[in-house]
Amino acid sequence: MRALAFLVGAVVLVSCRQFPQPAPSNDLARRGRDIFRDDTFGNEKFWTDTARLHEVIEHGIQPLEALGLGLKVDMDRLNLAKFAVHNPFAVNGTKELLRENAVVGLRAEFEGNHIKRIGITCALCHSTVDNALLPGIGHRIDGAPNTDLQVGKILAMLPVFSDAQKAVLRSWPKGTYDPRFNFDGKSTPLVLPPAHGLADVKNETYTAEGPISYWNAYVAVTQMHGQGTFSDPRIGVNVVQQPDLVTPKLEALRVYQHSLPRLAAPGASYDHGAARRGKALFDASCARCHTEGTLTDNNAGTLHAPSETGMDSTYAARTSQKQYRTTPLRGLWQHAPYFHDGSAKTLGDVVSHYDRVLNLQLTRRQRKDLEQYLMSL
Repeated sequence: MRALAFLVGAVVLVSCRQFPQPAPSNDLARRGRDIFRDDTFGNEKFWTDTARLHEVIEHGIQPLEALGLGLKVDMDRLNLAKFAVHNPFAVNGTKELLRENAVVGLRAEFEGNHIKRIGITCALCHSTVDNALLPGIGHRIDGAPNTDLQVGKILAMLPVFSDAQKAVLRSWPKGTYDPRFNFDGKSTPLVLPPAHGLADVKNETYTAEGPISYWNAYVAVTQMHGQGTFSDPRIGVNVVQQPDLVTPKLEALRVYQHSLPRLAAPGASYDHGAARRGKALFDASCARCHTEGTLTDNNAGTLHAPSETGMDSTYAARTSQKQYRTTPLRGLWQHAPYFHDGSAKTLGDVVSHYDRVLNLQLTRRQRKDLEQYLMSL
């Protein structure tokens, strides 16, 4: 009881949000928020009947293991007293979190004490929490990628995959996912991108195959396994499922995502004087591609060959464009690693990469200043 009282007291103390998000300003955005957070698009059929995710959870995923896999708990949906009496260190604790709809990105239906159906939502990969209560438990932050999520390891627990596929899935670093793996069997996992700060960005994908609604539809239908329609002859994908539970929701989903501002860097997290000097360097050396305002020249239709910027071409070769867009720079302080493949572990690595590839000949201090400017974005 003392432990429970301590936790209840802790919840009260951390009730203020470190990163407040604006409330949706209209009904369409509110609907989009509900879709982003809680709509499975009918994918329970796959995750329950085919993938048997509910059985994996029932057979032994305890709350601490779930947190270790990078799953997040929304403390604003958490009834701490009910959670505590359901043995928070056993599978029953995990099921209570699901019953309260407190696990970010997972939705479960129960029959007695057993999970009857389970599905996933957009928030699984594209929301995180601020760790206000404990690591992995806090206030939800929509649009920020879950850089701790071990998607590959979670998928490798499912009986739907072969042993060979499971070996590949286990190799994926945390915070990454390959959105082509289920089509061609190849593996070049991508860093989960932020879904905030997109209002003025035309194309969301790393290879600029389409705007955000294109990507939402592609992921909802072909990766989340929702019931809907997606077709793109450029990549040989044509999925038609009726009734379509995805397409009618794309407008509201886009409106909500466009309402999410970039996650601003805390003022104490970078050197402001160095960042000011770094901006001058950025404007002189980087703004040709990271154009002012959107920080991407892709809004003007520009794409870059992998060799142009020293990028690995493997993933681009699997896409329709065979090139990469210039990534809009937003909330960089929050979502290391960097580049589409996570090959730059820090912003210092990003600066060093372009210093070498573009022959910028920066001094050590200039590299540090540029790094601090990137931290401020």
